[in-house]
Amino acid sequence: QVQLVESGGGLVQAGDSLRLSCAASGRTFSSYAMGWFRQAPGKEREFVTTISGSGGTTNYEDSVKDRFTISRDNAKNTVYLQMNNLKSEDTAIYYCAASRLYIAPRRSASYDYWGQGTQVTVSS
Repeated sequence: QVQLVESGGGLVQAGDSLRLSCAASGRTFSSYAMGWFRQAPGKEREFVTTISGSGGTTNYEDSVKDRFTISRDNAKNTVYLQMNNLKSEDTAIYYCAASRLYIAPRRSASYDYWGQGTQVTVSS
């Protein structure tokens, strides 16, 4: 069992930056691919980015590719999402997720554990 706790969300202005963190329980963190997903009001949850267990492979949704960076610190059981140049369309609840698959998947169905989410609101 893996428990995930996100933090770092908040209210910012367009163009600002935020860094989200996701702390994971358990001793096998490095064996899990980690992902970030988001859900805006009235919309379905969508893929944002993912990183493999070693951190060597990452994948991004096209709209965030040049602005967001995912990273992980396996010694701290934590994955990060650095978000720069935020836009109003980035407003959503951001969820951290863990997959037993070592290589980073994009499909939400590939993830086994989910955090409770953290709200990011970007005002224009």
